[in-house]
Amino acid sequence: MQPIISVNNLSKTYDTGFQALKGVNLAINPGEIFALLGPNGAGKTTMISIVCGIVNATQGQVLAGGHDIRREYRAARSMIGLVPQELSTDAFESVLATVSFSRGLFGKPPNPAYIEKLLRDLSLWDKRNSRIMELSGGMKRRVMIAKALSHEPKILFLDEPTAGVDVELRRDMWELVRGLRDNGVTIILTTHYIEEAEEMADRIGVINKGEIVLVEEKHALMEKLGKKQLRLHLQNPLDQIPAELSGLPLELTNEGNELVYTFDSQSEHTGIAGLLRQLNSHGIDFKDLSSRESSLEEIFVNLVRGRS
Repeated sequence: MQPIISVNNLSKTYDTGFQALKGVNLAINPGEIFALLGPNGAGKTTMISIVCGIVNATQGQVLAGGHDIRREYRAARSMIGLVPQELSTDAFESVLATVSFSRGLFGKPPNPAYIEKLLRDLSLWDKRNSRIMELSGGMKRRVMIAKALSHEPKILFLDEPTAGVDVELRRDMWELVRGLRDNGVTIILTTHYIEEAEEMADRIGVINKGEIVLVEEKHALMEKLGKKQLRLHLQNPLDQIPAELSGLPLELTNEGNELVYTFDSQSEHTGIAGLLRQLNSHGIDFKDLSSRESSLEEIFVNLVRGRS
């Protein structure tokens, strides 16, 4: 399968000397939801800006649908919709006018039926004649999404799209994203809400200090790097873990009332049976136990911390 976006040896050094990207290579497949995660200043927005033709790279090449973003700018850019972090809309224009105008900027003929459906999907139809300046922040964010989708792009970038928006809009937006993906649109999103990436993404990329740390299918990433925890609720609290058990990955929590055992769920031998035997031999009884897997957020934090 040919990638719909190819990023090859991409670097960016600003006039200040700050190197925002360092030889980034990335391939994004058609029709997938790709989440790009990274701390503030990691290079997420710089990379998106280069792919969308807003910022020039210092070196490297970007192809969108096979078109070079610099040499074939119009062809490449026509395939891309971008929802930036910042709310920048024409304050005095109506919703309908600004979204229709955005479609025209890409040379698309008028299509009132498509624009109406788009505004209805984003719960904007009732506000179609309202001026942008009259809208709430959440509604302005919806308008930005409508503008990005107005020319029916095959690639959609969402740069922190739900930052500062209400729960209802977030839910509506992800419903829309799923529908777009089902219709073959490739979605690339950056987000600080890691639970959204965990729920929505097909693949995860982690960027830190201008370098791609890893790219992995979401479930494979969580299987490879995720850990499981067995939480034992003790019958009687402990002051400390017995010395004979100190070599095990055990932690005493909840004022001595819980033992937490961390293990690799993919390993053939988890060590749980041996742990329970040792607890029994030391007269440590428990009244309940539960298990949980690492979240994507925990994996992400550990990855970034390990590369710092």
